[in-house]
Amino acid sequence: MLKSKAISGIYIHIPFCKQACHYCDFHFSTSGKKRDQMVFALCNEIKLRRSEINDHEVIETIYFGGGTPSILSVSALKFIIDTIYENYLISDTVEITIEANPDDLTEGYIKALASTEVNRLSIGIQSFFDEDLKLMNRAHNDNEAKTCLSIASKYFDNISIDLIYGIPGMSSERWRENIKIALETNVPHISSYALTVEPNTALSSFIEKGVISPVKDELAQQHFEILVDTMEKADFEYYEFSNFGRPGYFSKNNTAYWQGKHYLGIGPSAHSYNGKERSWNIKNNIKYIKALQENKLPREIEELTTTDRYNEYVMTGLRTIWGVSLRKVEDDFGLTYKEYLLKQAQKHLDEHLLFLDGDILIVTKKGKFLSDGIASDLFLLNLG
Repeated sequence: MLKSKAISGIYIHIPFCKQACHYCDFHFSTSGKKRDQMVFALCNEIKLRRSEINDHEVIETIYFGGGTPSILSVSALKFIIDTIYENYLISDTVEITIEANPDDLTEGYIKALASTEVNRLSIGIQSFFDEDLKLMNRAHNDNEAKTCLSIASKYFDNISIDLIYGIPGMSSERWRENIKIALETNVPHISSYALTVEPNTALSSFIEKGVISPVKDELAQQHFEILVDTMEKADFEYYEFSNFGRPGYFSKNNTAYWQGKHYLGIGPSAHSYNGKERSWNIKNNIKYIKALQENKLPREIEELTTTDRYNEYVMTGLRTIWGVSLRKVEDDFGLTYKEYLLKQAQKHLDEHLLFLDGDILIVTKKGKFLSDGIASDLFLLNLG
């Protein structure tokens, strides 16, 4: 009997939102006219891509992202989950996550979700203060943020919340209060991100016009340091640059991504990775639906070079507590890559931004906020 082999899992992109957050550059539509057609298209893509997974590969995670997955009815989400179960081998310990916004999470909706296979909620709180939520154009208010967590904790044990720091006008005191409120909810996982000004977003336009104050890197770094210190004192493990979890509550989906496991991305704009190739679907809902109605996969495929895969491993590994393994670099990419990595890392080791734990290269606490820049110094550009 052949032994089952696990892959990372399946990501489903739900490209709908009630309204556009000012900072968001993800693919979504605020029109709900094509929701039913989209659900059927997603399910058809799930079926068509079954051949990409062999009969002995097991799905460990299913993740609904967006957009706003909670904008769909529970019955629609259940229909998609059932389609996955009908076409793939699913682990008995599968983690199934739904990203949700507080304004969608009524008690009825949460209770209905809890009756499905969904076992993890990722709730986009972003802030517990109305002034921050209004600046970002979030669809919920501070009361809904607190209320939904109180209700959700009655039905779900595994809950993660998102918080954003570095928001113009957010004082360090208010940021500390945000973290304090989050910890008082007793959620076992918190993801926290610096507000980033992406091109062609409303936030970018408002800053250019002087409507909103510029986002300041110094403020973001100050908030970041407050976050790390507070979370570590609260006994959360800081396992990835933006993620904190209690033991047993690390995100399986995200961890698999950072560790380079394979995954299928379903839906418009979704990306997939099989170890050798990366593919991505078209960023257009109507064209996506039309293609799937014709049983076509509307995607592009890029074959990754050894250097591409090395750079991705360095980038993701440095963000985590697991670091970058010199042995893995030599085994997977060759001695030349290992020697280059050590050479490039030396100045960061000397500056105590990196350290070596055996053969594992890890970012120090001092270097955490600079990890993306450090990774870029370790990238290789001129090998195949």
